[in-house]
Amino acid sequence: MSMDPTIPGAPPERGFLRLALANRSFLIGCAITLAVAGLALLSFFWTPYDITHLTVADRLKGLSTNHPLGTDHLGRDILSMIMIGARNSIAVAIVAVLIGMGIGVPLGAWAAARGGLVDEVLMRFNDLVFAFPALLSAIMITAIFGPGALNAIIAIGIFNVPVFARVARAGALSIWPREFILAARAAGKSRTLITIEHILPNITALLLVQGTIQFALGILAEAGLSYLGLGAQPPMPSWGRMLFEAQTRMIVAPHLALFPGLAIVVTVLGLNLLGDGLRDLLDPRLRRER
Repeated sequence: MSMDPTIPGAPPERGFLRLALANRSFLIGCAITLAVAGLALLSFFWTPYDITHLTVADRLKGLSTNHPLGTDHLGRDILSMIMIGARNSIAVAIVAVLIGMGIGVPLGAWAAARGGLVDEVLMRFNDLVFAFPALLSAIMITAIFGPGALNAIIAIGIFNVPVFARVARAGALSIWPREFILAARAAGKSRTLITIEHILPNITALLLVQGTIQFALGILAEAGLSYLGLGAQPPMPSWGRMLFEAQTRMIVAPHLALFPGLAIVVTVLGLNLLGDGLRDLLDPRLRRER
């Protein structure tokens, strides 16, 4: 397996930890992402209140010591719902990214390796899928097959396929003319073996950065679908549906929309900062500029 340190997707050089600690975007993004992930993991074992228990007497209460983020129109604790909503959003986004990566990367790498008609057909098919906006495609799929977290995952995952295919193909095409690839071909290795042993390891970091970006977009897409009633269904909370339920109560209880909205913004911001930081750390050309 050959690694070329001049390739943007190549593994980082020594001193990665030192550079990471000096990269503000990476540190802030990593801290936010870990905090959100920690809340999501904690929700499996503990939440301040049981969200399935409705307390009408406590409905629409503001911030207090008992309910730090207040309660909703059914008396449910907002903090508990945001914690469980984080779990759902992260799960949908992760699986959708894995679907896109698992299908798109092999297709893109195969197109780059084969070239010719295979490359042209696959890329034109990618263009066809990519022509439809992500949220519109997800709405169409969930409208046909019905609402639910599983269909939301499939819908978002399908949109991720052409994205990863394009990134994998572009990264692979930049590596195929390299000298170590020519040496591997001269040694009699097949294109498939070269792709597995040399191409994919050298574009792993590139795919990791793109995966972070798609993860953030997956959070937004899941929130959008849930807002339209096409994502996770009650009684399972979702950040998007919390915003939908809050829109008619903005005057009397603005906290109903404020906190789930902040959860979406902060999570997406953290993932974008993490992606920017990873790009800076894993691209040798950017490291040299710094």
